[in-house]
Amino acid sequence: QVQLVESGGGLVQPGGSLRLSCAASGRIFSINAMAWYRQAPGKQREVVAAITSGGITNYADSVKGRFTISRDNALNTVYLQMNSLKPEDTAVYYCNADLKVESYFAPRGYWGQGTQVTVSS
Repeated sequence: QVQLVESGGGLVQPGGSLRLSCAASGRIFSINAMAWYRQAPGKQREVVAAITSGGITNYADSVKGRFTISRDNALNTVYLQMNSLKPEDTAVYYCNADLKVESYFAPRGYWGQGTQVTVSS
């Protein structure tokens, strides 16, 4: 059984900052890429940022220069530092991990339960 548990969401004023965390636990052999997605009401889920096991990162154009993704491989944890937040960043943020539960298994994606981020004055 694999679990991804997000934390760190909340209500913040425009221009403020939040740091999201996502810890993977359970039967894990290895983790490849980890990523953050978000879904706003009435919109499709979209990728925000991703990071490989070697630390290579990619960002959506809408968050470049404001958000930073990082990970601690020893803790199986990925972070998302969000600065200069805007009302349009309001969404439920989901963590995703592409991982193997055993060496001989193919990797597959697992999702966290989501954490709400609201940017409003």
